[in-house]
Amino acid sequence: MEILIAIVVIVISYFLGTFPSAAIVAGRKNLDITTVGSGNPGASNVIRNLGWKTGLAVFLMDMAKAALAVGLAWITTSDRQGPLSYVCLFAAIIGHSYPVTRKFKGGKGVACGGGGMFMLFPLTSLVLFTSWFVLTKATRKASIASLAISIALPFGISWEKAENWEIATTLALTYDV
Repeated sequence: MEILIAIVVIVISYFLGTFPSAAIVAGRKNLDITTVGSGNPGASNVIRNLGWKTGLAVFLMDMAKAALAVGLAWITTSDRQGPLSYVCLFAAIIGHSYPVTRKFKGGKGVACGGGGMFMLFPLTSLVLFTSWFVLTKATRKASIASLAISIALPFGISWEKAENWEIATTLALTYDV
């Protein structure tokens, strides 16, 4: 029964990830976000084309998808840092990046992954979110900031005493992003 529950939670996590935050928010402004800028339905493209306030809403919604997936894993298991939390996070990122509802064309998964990592490692995530905003402002390129925090993430969680398997899993997650 535990395996069946885990499978259901993982599938739900994937579908949480498919929620099209950017498309919905941009659509409310009469814009198909996939036809402007990079064409990517993610927070960065929304920021570039609709401004910081609108982009921040998408960023927070994307973070919430993965945070909910990790929270769902926590509800079903007593081990908050356990493998199910990471599998649900990965499922949400995959759902965001490759949503079946949008012909497998989604966002990059940076904000989504950040939301899940915030649940698992809040201190490291807070430092990296701050770094991301500073780097984005300094370079005017969210992609450079995203790459930098993806590289820094495994080091940050090792500072928080993450286990080796968690560091390895985080490396795999950042590879997807």
